[in-house]
Amino acid sequence: MAGPLKKLRVLDLSRVLAGPWSTQILADMGAEVIKIERPDSGDDTRLWGPPWLKAENGENTRESAYFLAANRGKHSLTVDISQPEGLELIRELASQSDILVENFKSGGLAKKGLDYATLSALNPGLIYCSITGFGHTGPMAEMPGYDYLIQAQGGLMSITGAADDQPGAGPKRVGVAVADLTTGMNATIAILGALYHRTQTGEGQHIDMALLDVQVSWLANQAQNYFCSGKPPTRTGDYHPNLVPYQPFPTADDQQIIIAIGNNGQFQRFCEAIGHGELAQDARFATNAERVKHRVELIKVLVSATKTRTLKQWTLLLNEIGVPCGPIQDIAQVFDDPQVQARGMEVTLDSAHGPVKSVANPIKYSKTPLEYHKAPPALGEDTSAVLERVLQKTASEIEALKRKGVV
Repeated sequence: MAGPLKKLRVLDLSRVLAGPWSTQILADMGAEVIKIERPDSGDDTRLWGPPWLKAENGENTRESAYFLAANRGKHSLTVDISQPEGLELIRELASQSDILVENFKSGGLAKKGLDYATLSALNPGLIYCSITGFGHTGPMAEMPGYDYLIQAQGGLMSITGAADDQPGAGPKRVGVAVADLTTGMNATIAILGALYHRTQTGEGQHIDMALLDVQVSWLANQAQNYFCSGKPPTRTGDYHPNLVPYQPFPTADDQQIIIAIGNNGQFQRFCEAIGHGELAQDARFATNAERVKHRVELIKVLVSATKTRTLKQWTLLLNEIGVPCGPIQDIAQVFDDPQVQARGMEVTLDSAHGPVKSVANPIKYSKTPLEYHKAPPALGEDTSAVLERVLQKTASEIEALKRKGVV
């Protein structure tokens, strides 16, 4: 394995998306990730289909696309933690791991003796990352949290969707589970920070990650808009609340082009390109602040101009003069995009069912490049190997655990 985290071991007690997304990033970075799953059904998302991975003969397998998206590079070990022997296996693994990631409800693992206090006594250097909907403190600490709920309660849906005076108005869910994904990313950042602290002190620590906290933090400039104005931002649909022009425009071939003007120089070049250089000198449009005030008047003129050329013509012209623009692509078009292909954002791994495609990790190191060494595992495919290699269990001991349904 390559990557900066090689020789580190991660015990993954998480399921669904936020936790598995974090541990997949750690696996991509070279860590050994041991994923603990229920012996009967495994991670919940194994059943979240269709669609399913197709075998080489074209038939559906039992591997859901959802599970495949977040479990690359991991070793699947099935353990029944309702049994004392199962709990002991987890404790043994934790004592030999660098990082543990879990997303049980607050207090759930403490009842089983798998909480941070208990496991850190066995392994003082353990970095223990808990991911919950609402964190381990506060009035909602014991409530389960799901991405859709968090997008709503965390304010994201209030600023996503068409404005109230537009067709189809109303709060909208973002098309991917952004609260889960950004929590997984933040959890990884937190883990890396804790690893650095451990190199200085030898001490592990507990990390308390909450989806709601991350979603609130992700409001970013929109939260700052509220702090500065005292008014909660509203939905603006296709256009940006702080920048103009920064939205889609129609083209001559009935497509749309996104034009994203970030400064006055870009606006001036854009105006000259569309044959309306005078707009950049007009006091109503000369600065971004004025353009925001007079957005409606300006957009009417710009829409008339953009309809005179095709999407391809505008893209070539505006790219040449340094005006940010681009098409609105579906996901098939994304993976056909020459830039996406040049950056290697699709990876194919071999599995028992044949090739498995997935989205590559975007991190590109110059000294420790990432390598993808293992497709998302079938349920329990690594159970015997992990017990033998990591815990030095004998074949007879493993067989006894299997007979009792512990693994």
